[in-house]
Amino acid sequence: MMSEKRFRLIYDTEFIAQLKAIERKHHALIRNVIETQLSYEPDTETRNRKLLNPPTAFGARWELRFGNKNQFRIFYSTYPETAEVRILAIGVKHRERLYIGGKEVKI
Repeated sequence: MMSEKRFRLIYDTEFIAQLKAIERKHHALIRNVIETQLSYEPDTETRNRKLLNPPTAFGARWELRFGNKNQFRIFYSTYPETAEVRILAIGVKHRERLYIGGKEVKI
């Protein structure tokens, strides 16, 4: 049996400030989803994980959607050669609008 390659999770300095803009009751869910979804095969497309083309202005190549009605968005890039995932931003989607750090952004 072959073991899966585990990726190291690296959080951008802005991530903590962005997380503070999200209600604390969601933090455990966010932490759990990041650890389970991005530690193994973070660069495999799924229903809720997609490759962004073109990348975002802040360099994210991937988006992970989760939560009630897929309201949360994690933006990240993968580096398979060093087995790293850089988590660049977290946002909340309300209808057609995305908020990162409490501010509306266009992706």
